[in-house]
Amino acid sequence: METRMTPQRLRSTSTWLLGQATTHAHRLVTDALGAVGARRYHYSLMAALEEFGPASQADLGRRGGLDRSDVVATVNELADRGFVERRPDPADRRRNIVNITPSGEAHLRHLDQVLGQAQDALLAPLSAAEREELARMLNAVLKHHG
Repeated sequence: METRMTPQRLRSTSTWLLGQATTHAHRLVTDALGAVGARRYHYSLMAALEEFGPASQADLGRRGGLDRSDVVATVNELADRGFVERRPDPADRRRNIVNITPSGEAHLRHLDQVLGQAQDALLAPLSAAEREELARMLNAVLKHHG
């Protein structure tokens, strides 16, 4: 987006800048994941499973920031592709426990590379140190509001 004609009052507002950057980030990530037949929710769910281990669908939704109905659809998509398995919880047969498969772990590693390229495209004008500082600052803002 061309910002030279955007009023300085907006260009000096962090909320406006974050919104504009988010628009670009969303497009880059959506396009990159879409090119390999994946979606953001796929990555979020598999990343939560890989990091925290098997979980109920409700826990996955909380960890990945997904709505409960989106979790079910996402688990179905990933299970159909062999990336996750869903089994009844031995402690509560009404609930399912989801686990990432070896194929899912391999797919997640591939998605890490795809997302890395999208990150590089978005943050191209920043040095490695600036990227780390940006991530640190954004985490501080999110922690404060979370």
